[in-house]
Amino acid sequence: MAKQDYYEILGIDKNASDAEIKKAYRKKAIKYHPDKNPDDKTAEENFKKAAEAYEVLSDPDKKARYDQFGHSAFEGAGGFGGGGMNMDDIFSQFGDIFGGGFGGGFSGFGGSRQRMVKGSNLRIKVKLNLEEIANGVEKKVKVKRKVQATGVSYKTCSTCQGSGQITRVTNTILGRMQTATTCNVCGGAGETIDKKPAGADAHGLIPKEETVSIKIPAGVVEGMQLKVAGKGNEAPGRGISGDLLVVITEESHPTLQREGDNLHYDLYISLPDAVLGTSKEIDTVTGKVRIKVEAGVQSGKILRLRGKGIPSINGYGKGDLLVHVNVWTPKTLNKEQKAFFETMKDDDHFEPKPESSDKSFFEKVKDMFS
Repeated sequence: MAKQDYYEILGIDKNASDAEIKKAYRKKAIKYHPDKNPDDKTAEENFKKAAEAYEVLSDPDKKARYDQFGHSAFEGAGGFGGGGMNMDDIFSQFGDIFGGGFGGGFSGFGGSRQRMVKGSNLRIKVKLNLEEIANGVEKKVKVKRKVQATGVSYKTCSTCQGSGQITRVTNTILGRMQTATTCNVCGGAGETIDKKPAGADAHGLIPKEETVSIKIPAGVVEGMQLKVAGKGNEAPGRGISGDLLVVITEESHPTLQREGDNLHYDLYISLPDAVLGTSKEIDTVTGKVRIKVEAGVQSGKILRLRGKGIPSINGYGKGDLLVHVNVWTPKTLNKEQKAFFETMKDDDHFEPKPESSDKSFFEKVKDMFS
């Protein structure tokens, strides 16, 4: 089932400003808030959809990728923007949307919901070659993340009495108003460390190396960021783990050059091969293939191998492999070779006679980008 468009979920157009995006999300979140719609699964689902849409559209980088690739930009990433929303994530990450006007924002309209602390994210770079990008790949990487140490115990925060919030009542011209802010002692977790073993930090965490499997879809591009939910640093107490952010980098290929979903290959042939025709073996991302070069081929000719490029990240087909034919002119000749070409200088067969099908360089470039 196709996912609903993020702009449609928030009821805005693609030209909406940051302030309009935030305002639209706040309106939806208030409408479908769980405290306002108890035991209403439909409202809860709409609440999650709105949070997921806002998480992507409020981030300039994610918004740009979504505008270009749609939902497929986040496939295989997990977590936000990938359909992995949960209520703890929402309450922990979007509490600042409402300020303090509703009992502490996402801490609940009644101010009773304890804030769920989330661990910090980790970021790594994963280098891929063209073959891996073209076919998709599963990478196993070693990550050093912080996890809860064995033997750590917690106690109720004495400052907020376990609520995770500090409530203040102020007198205004409109009467007495109550606001709730996150407890600065426990960070909203409602708990503080009671005991911890040697080697653990102030949050009861210790570093641990772990092997993480990352599924990378075909068609990713340089700089694209994927997310593996829950594989960042763990949080103290009963908090949720942060995420592992995976930044894609591309290795250069010895013979192929990438341009979007298309690939380019420079094929050099000799003058006799250009005159008589030949067949040549060339590289592709799926292995070597042999192509035929017609007799009389002109230098600069582009042979298009359809579907031999990179799969589109949005799932719409594959790019092409463009083979650029370059006729290699010898720089040195022996006496006999030189004599042969001397006799051919005025031969009618060697006179340039471009046909309408022999496009200029600029026409070829124009065709490539049209």
